[in-house]
Amino acid sequence: MARTNFQLVSRLASVLATLTALLLLLACSINVKKEQNGEDKQVDINTPVGGIHVSKDASAADTGLAVYPGARLKQKGSGGDDKSANVNISGFGFGLKVVALEYESDDSPGKLIAFYRDQLKKYGNNVLECHTSHLDVNADIKDSDHKTNELTCEGSSGSNVELKVGTKENQHIVAVESEGKGSSFSLVYVRTHGKDAEI
Repeated sequence: MARTNFQLVSRLASVLATLTALLLLLACSINVKKEQNGEDKQVDINTPVGGIHVSKDASAADTGLAVYPGARLKQKGSGGDDKSANVNISGFGFGLKVVALEYESDDSPGKLIAFYRDQLKKYGNNVLECHTSHLDVNADIKDSDHKTNELTCEGSSGSNVELKVGTKENQHIVAVESEGKGSSFSLVYVRTHGKDAEI
């Protein structure tokens, strides 16, 4: 099965764990909200040098995209992977925001692609269509006016379709793959900033 944005977020979580351990040494406040089953629902860590905020309460509105009509948010996977995440990291003149949700639909990938191609045009007319075997998020911070941060299709080969628009600092992505008689799709919003901007 294709690597999804939630596996990407899981890798990000490993990095966050290391960062969290370092930030805990400087922590001014840690706030953990639990679900009824005792699992962490939201973690907020604020320090003098920045913060980390991780929540399972992401919504499609956080990505700036509508949910395809009739689509359903995917349930947790057999490994207990959540299918939505909202991550904000800030500090040391850097910021990263990642919002990711995974849905399923009874409709074909072609219908979803047509719907989201139109949706993404509100963020720019140059909507890229990449063919991939896994979700490819290539985020960057623009540190020079001479540096191009246009989105590209990296190694475009595979049966899954990834639509994306924006720049490496501010991008909207929809990844669509065939699943059974229908489709699964991911809505992703990624934004980075340097010391001169706010998330």
